[in-house]
This record gives sequence, structure tokens and C-alpha cells, in this order.
Amino acid sequence: MSIKLACLACGQGNRVPAERLDERPKCGACGSPLMSESPFEVSLRNLIKAERLDEVPLVVDFWAAWCGPCRMMAPEFAKAARMLKGRARFAKLDTEAFPEAGGRYGIRGIPLLVAFRGGREIGRRAGAVPADEIANWVDTRTHT
Repeated sequence: MSIKLACLACGQGNRVPAERLDERPKCGACGSPLMSESPFEVSLRNLIKAERLDEVPLVVDFWAAWCGPCRMMAPEFAKAARMLKGRARFAKLDTEAFPEAGGRYGIRGIPLLVAFRGGREIGRRAGAVPADEIANWVDTRTHT
């Protein structure tokens, strides 16, 4: 069985055998890792492609450099990405660099975590939270 993933670096769609998700698959177009143990700083254009295409949960941290709670949560978000490696993808979108994201995703405050899969939002959570809570929150939304 193949899983569809959009490359967070270039936006190219890829198919990866499900059993190889934890074997560091790479984008066929640009060679960037498709499943990383670190959050990927994503552009709005590539996030839109990934949210529509990804069949693996995609967890996005909407943040800004001026936001103290965002900076406090960044290492926890990275730790959660390592905890869920091979089961979910983690991305960060800078709302200062992409202000139009606020309207598109209904962002009222940051940090904001939004989880997507298969073209739809499957959950959102506002505020800074520790890694274990992020991982549990993702797990409760992604079991099928």
C-alpha cells in the first residue's frame, strides 16, 4: 500500500510504501526528507499542497518570532516530532512571513497547533504545551 505525501520543501507529490515511512524516504523531485524527526519550516504554498495531499497526519505549529510562548514551545514541538517519527509529520509556519495564513486558517492566537490528514483538518489546539501532551493530542486524533 502506498501513502501520498507532499514534499514540504518543494511541494511535489510523492508516493511512499507504507512499510517504508520510518526508513527516511526522500522526495523524488528534490531529495528532501519526507518523514523527518524534526519539524520543517514550511511555506504557505507548500503547506496548502501538503494539507490536501498528505495521508499521514501533518501537525502544523503556527508561530511568530516575537511570541514568547511560541519560543517556549518550539523545543517541545521538536521533541514531539521525534516521539512520533514515522507516524506523523511536523511543520512550522511563521505567521509573520505568511500573514495571509491567519485568514485562511482562522488563526486568532498563537501558538496554534492544527492537524490535517487527507485534505481535512482533524484538530486544533491553542497555547504552549509540553511534548507529551502534543504527542497524546496527535495520537487521539489520528488513530483510524
